[in-house]
Amino acid sequence: MARALLIANPAAARTDGGVVREIERVFNMAGWQVETLATGGPGDARQLAEYGVQQSVDVVAVLGGDGTIMQAAAAMVGTGVPLGVLPGGTGNQLAGNLRLSFNPVKAATAIVRGTPKPFDLGRMERADGVHYFAVAAGTGLDARVMADTRSSQKRKWGQLAYIATTLRLLSAAPNVAFRIVADGVSHEFDGCMVLIANCGEIIPPLLKLGQGITPYDGLLDLIIVKANSVGGGLRAVWHVVRETQGIYGETVFAARVTGAHITIETPACVQPVQLDGEPMGETPLVAEAVPGAIQLIHPKG
Repeated sequence: MARALLIANPAAARTDGGVVREIERVFNMAGWQVETLATGGPGDARQLAEYGVQQSVDVVAVLGGDGTIMQAAAAMVGTGVPLGVLPGGTGNQLAGNLRLSFNPVKAATAIVRGTPKPFDLGRMERADGVHYFAVAAGTGLDARVMADTRSSQKRKWGQLAYIATTLRLLSAAPNVAFRIVADGVSHEFDGCMVLIANCGEIIPPLLKLGQGITPYDGLLDLIIVKANSVGGGLRAVWHVVRETQGIYGETVFAARVTGAHITIETPACVQPVQLDGEPMGETPLVAEAVPGAIQLIHPKG
């Protein structure tokens, strides 16, 4: 009989006692023996996942938002223990990229029928230690959007709340000088943000970042955006989605750089940093791809 540890964040938007019991029932019906533990504060998900690894469970399933899931994932890097994603937050970007149902009970059904596969993560070392991201990190405007989108808005509008905040902030988004080194190659751009993408969609399925961005290639893709207005920002998004190629300047509003080891500096002024929607200090930053960092359960097909 498979042994599963279910980590639940009671503060997540889609989490309540009834949902947890329904997930346990799905796991039990699949022949899984389940131990359920609840987080009580920041960092608990990582500690509980470490406990699961130490207990040699067959699966660690996490019910919560992207932040809670990534805390647990950090404890599972290199262990080979499969991670199951049960979307319980408001953004649920990782679940969206995996095409999991945002209904956590339906996602539980997909997990018991799914298959563990190697999945890349991004790694970043900060003042308080090593952190990982599954979907995207970034600096500049996107970090401000994550910080300025209120919890009440996210609970009411879900991912659309991020779009509304982006449109509100675009007109005042400053373009600053970014110095980027990707696998030893230097680049300099003026822009309002740099997005470090591990997955191909940041608001799945509404906003795709073009072709070839995947968490299975051992690389990170940087999207540099320049916008002097809301209209300029929308044109930048259009260039990203359409993968327009050209010279980055006054008439081209986005650029793309790829590499496994990334350094970003902002010499003129520091910029905020986010990892999968969680605030993570300020620039400078160093990010690297970790190929096959975790075994992530993918839905069948």
